[in-house]
Formats: sequence, C-alpha cells, structure tokens
Amino acid sequence: MVVVDPTDPQARLTLAVGARDHVQGPDSAPLTLVEYGDFECPQCGLAYPIVKQIQRAFAGRLRFVFRHFPLTSSHLHAQRAAEAAEWAASQGRFWEMYSALFEDQDSLSDRQILERATQLGLSRSSLEAAWSTHAHIARVKEDFLSGIESGVTGTPAFFINGFRHVDARADSLGAALEEAAQRSG
Repeated sequence: MVVVDPTDPQARLTLAVGARDHVQGPDSAPLTLVEYGDFECPQCGLAYPIVKQIQRAFAGRLRFVFRHFPLTSSHLHAQRAAEAAEWAASQGRFWEMYSALFEDQDSLSDRQILERATQLGLSRSSLEAAWSTHAHIARVKEDFLSGIESGVTGTPAFFINGFRHVDARADSLGAALEEAAQRSG
C-alpha cells in the first residue's frame, strides 16, 4: 500500500463531501471513499468492478462518492459522457447512467450514449438538448477543478476519509479501507 503524507496539502481532499455529490451508502458511514474518475479511462473501467466489490464488502460502513475528472486531451468522449451522467442525475438516475457508461466503456460515442439513455427509459431529445445548451458543463467543471485543487492529475484518483490513496488495486484499496476503519474505531 502506498502511504501518503497527511501533512502534504496535495494529499487532502479540498472539497468536503456534501449535498452536491453523487453518493452511495449511508451518510453516517465511518468510511468515505471518493473517486475522481473519467468514464472513458481504461484504468477507471478496471477500477469500476473493484469499487463495486469493495462496496459489497464494506456494506453499511462505506459511503462512496463519484466525482468527474474527464481527461479530454486523451479521451474524446469523456466530457460528453460526464455531461450525460449529470443530465441523468437531474432526473434522479445518475447511478444507472454511471453503471451503463462503465459497463460498456468501449462504446461512448454520442450515438451510443443516446442509446443508453433510451435503454434507461430517458428522453434522447432531452439529452441532445442538454448537450447543445451545455446545461451540465459547469457541474462537471466544478468536480474537475476540485480535483485539481486536491492534487489529482490522473484517473482514477481515490481519497479515503479525505486523504489521497495512490494505489487502486483491489487488495490495496480494500486494505487501506480496513486500516482506516480500524483507526476510526
């Protein structure tokens, strides 16, 4: 496990988890795992089932938060995917779109994202309108900038109880969460 110096300001989450966030798990959970991710990032795609596994293993003790960090210079569809997830969130369907995007990560063209929206029972024309008006771009940018302020330079980037965790392997992330749980009592 890679240990980060907690006195390093670049090792801390600068924007506290709050009502603006996409959260799974109880607010009272002793453990909070924040991921800055990119729907088109291959490493994020590999981390997706690991996070699901960890959520099952720590059920009731873990609050999982996803924040957008689209790496648009290398992932052509990352921004549109993030905006689509935010559009789905505006209809109470963020987690369904989040899963749909990660589970078919190799197919993130606009047409394919629109098909996913339709498969989820959401309005294709409404998503097209949201994209054309950039209705959710500010929310995605807010996440991205909070990641920059917290020292995020790539994805996935994880924070456990507000501190950066550098190694995203399943055994490492699980071990770090167990250690954090023991520290918190």
